[in-house]
Formats: sequence, structure tokens, C-alpha cells
Amino acid sequence: MKAQAGDRLRFRSAVSGHCGAEILMVRGREHGGPPYPVRFDGGRVALVVPRPDAVPEPVPLAELDDEAAPSR
Repeated sequence: MKAQAGDRLRFRSAVSGHCGAEILMVRGREHGGPPYPVRFDGGRVALVVPRPDAVPEPVPLAELDDEAAPSR
């Protein structure tokens, strides 16, 4: 799995249903690899090594453009 800061991780499980988390930074040995410090939708922060039920979702380009734009 490869990811970058700002990407979302979606977790699908028959037991817990669906939940998500934002990747805060990439610290893995391989560029873009786990483990990832994440902030779950409920606000909890944890270090995660995603299981096979986790699906990375890249941050949309529009959101990147909005962050790069100067504030008025």
C-alpha cells in the first residue's frame, strides 16, 4: 500500500461496518508505505498498519488546489 499525507483510509469490516481515517504523515521505510499516524473520523489519533480490509483514497486534486491557493 502506498499513500501520502491527507489521503483517507476506508476500513470495511463485517464486525465494525465502515469507518475512515485521514493519514497525517507518511513514516514508513518504503516511500509512502505504512505504518501511518492517522486521525479517525471520531477524532482519535493512532499509529496504524492497515489490514487488507483498508482501502486508500487519494486526496482529491481540488482539495490540494484549495490548500495551495493563497488566502484572501
